[in-house]
Amino acid sequence: MAITAADVSKLRKMTGAGMMDCKNALEESNGNFDAAVETIRKKGQLVASKRADRDATEGVVLAKATDKGNVGAMIVLNCETDFVAKNDNFVKLAQEILDLALDQQPADLEGLKKLGFKGRTVGDVVIEQVGIIGEKLDLSYFGKIEAPQVVPYIHPGNKLATLVGLTKAIDVKIGRDVAMQVAAMSPVAVDKTDVSAEMIEKEKEIGREQARNEGKPENMLDKIAEGKLNKFFKESTLLNQEFTKDNTKTIRQYLQGFDKDLTVTGFLRYSLNQ
Repeated sequence: MAITAADVSKLRKMTGAGMMDCKNALEESNGNFDAAVETIRKKGQLVASKRADRDATEGVVLAKATDKGNVGAMIVLNCETDFVAKNDNFVKLAQEILDLALDQQPADLEGLKKLGFKGRTVGDVVIEQVGIIGEKLDLSYFGKIEAPQVVPYIHPGNKLATLVGLTKAIDVKIGRDVAMQVAAMSPVAVDKTDVSAEMIEKEKEIGREQARNEGKPENMLDKIAEGKLNKFFKESTLLNQEFTKDNTKTIRQYLQGFDKDLTVTGFLRYSLNQ
């Protein structure tokens, strides 16, 4: 049967594939739209398998909170080039997946990939887009936070995002300040009590080795290492870090300036440039 421009346009809207891909798929399926969609899906899977060994290190990192502000989610959708990462349709796809994640709140990344999306699953749609875009794509990360208030921050360029959970609902600007602190200073934990025993021992050993290399006596190494550990806590745990907008106070002091019981329950940070 004759394939019309309207048919091609319809299939393109359904799949997002290029005009020639849609025309060829319709011709192969003799105008059957379901079969044409399946053809495009198979093409996407074929391209995906051919590009499986490619590096998808570009992409976008997006974070968002629900309207109520008590749940936040973050996703990372990778591609091969910055050109695709800046494409409006690519960013829109990532935003739609993030919205679905917030709405359905799956348990983990695999659960997110299995959610129904555009008549298929999230995982299937990502694979289809490999054939449409021509680059390896990978939905590589999903995380979420639940708290009385969750505040997101996306750094300009969509390469870095954070989520911060707070113990109380408060002015979003305050939460955003803390979320930006996480983006800028990359803390390893909320407070020193949240740092793992393994990391603490590693930092102490680094301190001992540095002191030893500086010629300090052996009986002083542990004391010096403790001092270096305290410096590590101050520099690397969120509540003890100096506030980037006012270094006369820590993040803990900044929050308690608004409410003595206000603190951080947790945070997420992801950067494509790590």
